[in-house]
Amino acid sequence: MAELLNFFETTAIAQMQWNFLIMIVIGLLFIFLGIAKNYEPLLLVPIGFGIILGNVPGTMGVYAEGSVMNYLYWGVKAGIYPPLIFLGIGAMTDFSTLIANPKLILLGAAAQFGIFATFIGSLWLGFNVSEAGAIGIIGGADGPTSIFLSSLLAPHLVGPIAIAAYSYMALVPVIQPPIIKLLTSKKERLIKMKTPRLVSKREKVLFPIMGALVTIAIAPGASALLGMLFFGNLIKESGVTERLAETARKPLIDIVTILLGITVGASTQADVFLRMESVKIFGLRTLISDEGHGGIEVMDWLHDGAFVQEIEHMALVKEAEGFAKRQTSNEYWKTIGEDKKSQEDKKEASDNLILETYK
Repeated sequence: MAELLNFFETTAIAQMQWNFLIMIVIGLLFIFLGIAKNYEPLLLVPIGFGIILGNVPGTMGVYAEGSVMNYLYWGVKAGIYPPLIFLGIGAMTDFSTLIANPKLILLGAAAQFGIFATFIGSLWLGFNVSEAGAIGIIGGADGPTSIFLSSLLAPHLVGPIAIAAYSYMALVPVIQPPIIKLLTSKKERLIKMKTPRLVSKREKVLFPIMGALVTIAIAPGASALLGMLFFGNLIKESGVTERLAETARKPLIDIVTILLGITVGASTQADVFLRMESVKIFGLRTLISDEGHGGIEVMDWLHDGAFVQEIEHMALVKEAEGFAKRQTSNEYWKTIGEDKKSQEDKKEASDNLILETYK
C-alpha cells in the first residue's frame, strides 16, 4: 500500500492545483476555438495544446534545464523562429499591389497608433521602458515580431506577450467586422476602384532587393526579420528558385509554426503566467485592439478618403483571386458573363462580382 501511495504522489493528479486547472481550461478553449470555430487553427491548436502540456504538474517543461521542451524553447528565447516565419511569409506574399501604388506603404503608419498607445499604456501601468517597448509591439497585431522583440527586451514576458498577440490575431474575424461597420459607411464599403497597373517581373525582382536595403538601413536592428522577409520574396519572384520558395512557404513555415506554437503555449505555466503582469498585458491588448483600425480612419481622413478605397480594392482583388482559383478559367469567366482576354479586364470583372456579393 505504501508503494501505491508513493506512486500516486508522483502523478499529476496528486500534484494538481487550481491554477494549473485554469490554464488547462484556457488551453482547451484555444483548441475549441481553432477546431470548432476555425479561428486561426494553425495558431490556436498548437498553442492550446502547448498550454496543456506546460500545465500538467510534474512534467519537464520549457523552464526545466536540459529537458526536450527547454531545448525547443531555445528557438523562441534566441529569436530563431520569428525570422524563419518571416522567410515563409515573404515567399507567400505578392507585393504587386504595393509596387503599383507605392503610397499604400503609408498604411503601415496606422499600426503605429496601436503600438504607441500600448507603449504609453504600459508605462502608465508601471512597466519599465524595455518591458513597455516589448509589450507595445502587440499593438501592431504581429505575433512573430512580438516574440522577437520581447525575447530581446523582456525575456520574462515572452509568454504573456505572445499569447496576447496571437489570441488577438486569431479573434480578428470576430473583432474586425463590427469595428469596420462602426467606422465606415455602407457606401465606403462598396467603393469600386480602378484596376492597378500591371507590374513587370523586373519590378517584382528589384522590389525585395531595394526594400531590404532601404528598410535595413533605416532599422538595422530588425535586419533578421526584414532580411528574411525580403529574401523569401526574392526567391519567389526570381523564377529560378521555385524549389526554395516552395520549401519556405510550405514545409519550413509549417514546421516552425508547430514548434513556435507548442513552445510558446508551454511557456504559460501557471506559476509563471498567472501574475498581475499578465493581466495588465491582456487588459492593454483588449483596450488597444481597435487603435490600428482607428489609425486607418485617421489616415483616410487626412487623405480625403483615399486609404479606405485602397484597402477596399485590396480586399476585392484577394476575394477575386480566391474565387478564380476555385474554378477553372473557362468556368470562371462563364459565371460572370465575360470572355475578356486581358488581365485588366479580368480583374475589373472580378471586382464587379465581389461587389455584388458584398451588397
